[in-house]
This record gives sequence, structure tokens and C-alpha cells, in this order.
Amino acid sequence: MHTLFWIGIFLATFCFMEFMAWFTHKFIMHGFLWVLHKDHHRKDHDSWFERNDAFFIFYAVVSMSFIATAVNTSFWQGWPIGLGILAYGIAYFLVHDIFIHQRFKLFRNANNWYARGIRRAHKIHHKHLGKEDGECFGMLFVPFKYFKK
Repeated sequence: MHTLFWIGIFLATFCFMEFMAWFTHKFIMHGFLWVLHKDHHRKDHDSWFERNDAFFIFYAVVSMSFIATAVNTSFWQGWPIGLGILAYGIAYFLVHDIFIHQRFKLFRNANNWYARGIRRAHKIHHKHLGKEDGECFGMLFVPFKYFKK
């Protein structure tokens, strides 16, 4: 029974992180912390790193905090929560930074319906260079219309 709860919490956390990514992207990155996100849209920086990478650091600290709490207390739920956040961060990094933006030259030939839909949705998002008028703020779960031919 404990294992099923653990897996359920992990999966629920992973799915909840897609909502958090959407919410953070729409209301925080394209809101009051646009100063950290705008270089991601404009590419007006000289470094391989972007100010936008600060958001990864934030969620890494949140994930590590849950895991550290689980290690140091009886709050066992910190393990699946922290690992669920970590797993989403890895998935986000693989899809967003490697697959879509090609920060590392991997997955270049992926061309199935899901890959095309994710790429299309992100391309629509990036057609807006400013913080206003954005659309499609999700990452792993995007509206069905982007999967249609």
C-alpha cells in the first residue's frame, strides 16, 4: 500500500508540475519576472546561459528541499514529491532545451506526431518577442490543435 501511495504522489507531482510550468511561464515569466525571461525570446545575450535558466535553479532548490526534508524527518512524502519535481525538470530540460532549442545537438531527427506538435506549439509561443500576446505556455501537454496537420 505504501508503494502505491509513493507512486501516486510521484505521478501526481509530475503532472502538477506541468500546471506549475504553465502558470509560472504565463504569469511570472511573462509577468513581473520578464527581466529574467526576455533573453530567451530575444536571444540578446552573448552567453550560452540565459537569465531564464534561473527558473531551473529555483525548481531544483524546491526539489532538493523536499528530498532533504524527507531524509531528515519522518515526512516520507518528501521523497516522491521531490523526485516528481526532479523528473519533470529532467523531462522539461530534454524537451525544451535539448529537443526544441537544440542547446545540445540531440534528438534532431525526432519527427513523430508528438514531436511535431510540441515543436509547433513552441514555435507559435516564440513568434511573440514581447511579454504580451503570448500563447501556448505549456510544455509537455499542449492543446490538441497543434497536433493536427
